[in-house]
Amino acid sequence: MTAVHGLDKAKGVDLLLHTPGGDIAATQSIVHYLQSIFGTNMRAVVPQIAMSAGTMIACSCREIVLGKQSNLGPIDPHLAGVPAYGVLDEFDRAVEQCKEDPGKLAIWREIIGKYHPTFLGQCEQAIDWANAFVKDQLTRVMFGGEENAAARAAEVVEAFSNYWDNKTHARHIHAEECRKHGLKVTMMEDDPLFQDLVLTVHHCYMQALMNTRILKGFENHQGGALFRFQVG
Repeated sequence: MTAVHGLDKAKGVDLLLHTPGGDIAATQSIVHYLQSIFGTNMRAVVPQIAMSAGTMIACSCREIVLGKQSNLGPIDPHLAGVPAYGVLDEFDRAVEQCKEDPGKLAIWREIIGKYHPTFLGQCEQAIDWANAFVKDQLTRVMFGGEENAAARAAEVVEAFSNYWDNKTHARHIHAEECRKHGLKVTMMEDDPLFQDLVLTVHHCYMQALMNTRILKGFENHQGGALFRFQVG
């Protein structure tokens, strides 16, 4: 009878990330759970895209593996699809323009009046939360033990959260720019066998999710699998 061994957590984990992003609370919870099991021994592998919250998860790893086709994205938070930095910037412009020309008050009242109470505060809190989370992760994990860890982390956060430089939350930030901003990036092409394995897994899952009725799939290191299918 063949023995089935448990997961060797001491080996760490490679995270294959392919995501357009998501909620920061869920992101923080995912990272907390993974680090409670693997500590800081985590490597992010991005076969295609890891945007927004996906970039935050990647920044919680000791290293990020990207291919020439891969990219990360800005981490500036959005609330209900609206950029938090954009809201605050728009409000500041409204205040300044109304001071200079009170005749513009009626126009701005229509725009600002669409914001619900406490919305500006929520935008500020979301920005502080996202930036603090990523800076803490980079300082402790990717740059952990380095003398200038906090400064390096702050530089990365500034680059990836800069709403005005990035122009749009959908901007693709490729490997060379990630490296320029200080992230520890390894190129997938440096190891052709590893590249082939990563892209094979990625393409298999993309094919299954896009061209079959599979909604979710779970597989483990023991060969077990569970798939949820769309009915009807």
